[in-house]
Amino acid sequence: MTVHATTSAVTAKLRAARVVPVIVIDDPANAVPLARALAAGGLSCAELTFRTAAGIDALRRIAAEVPELLVGAGTVLTPEQVVSAREAGAQFIVAPGFNPRVVDACRERGLPVYPGICTPSEIEAALAKDLRILKFFPAEPAGGLPYLKAIAAPYGDVEFMPTGGITAANVGSYLAFPRVVACGGSWMAPQEWIANKQFDRIRDESAKARSAAGAAPGAAA
Repeated sequence: MTVHATTSAVTAKLRAARVVPVIVIDDPANAVPLARALAAGGLSCAELTFRTAAGIDALRRIAAEVPELLVGAGTVLTPEQVVSAREAGAQFIVAPGFNPRVVDACRERGLPVYPGICTPSEIEAALAKDLRILKFFPAEPAGGLPYLKAIAAPYGDVEFMPTGGITAANVGSYLAFPRVVACGGSWMAPQEWIANKQFDRIRDESAKARSAAGAAPGAAA
């Protein structure tokens, strides 16, 4: 399968998921119970960030033990982290910014990559790499949905995955914008809940997140 075909398949799953939990884990032992809680709540994917030393091990455990969950690596900053993520079982890569070296490393390994952008110049840099689906980060601090609509307007064939400040209160508004594939957020599984093993609470909040995404205009059935 080509990189484009793989990216299309993963993007289709993200488009159906509508909400992508952005996960920060301190203890890898919490990874599998967390993943099962997300799945039980109706969420079908997760982005395991590399913000902590436990991120890579957590990703590895989820990929091995909860295969029904589409799992990707987030906060990927270097080509070396791309290699580690791929070896751990990541099915896609998310980066906070646009780093050509990270994009190229993903392409070399057949990994779909969704780099972060926040300006028209960054969008054009991504277009030069033939990327059409980009992370909009940090969404709310940058100006939220009005700002996204403004920078998206000149680039009709580009779609976005807003992340940063997305909550249960505003996710529906973002998802109602036809140019949004999915939204990333951590409100259904914050770091504190994971550390305290509040997996039932995470399951219930995940179900609410899925319901909110399903209710958004244009959401996948």
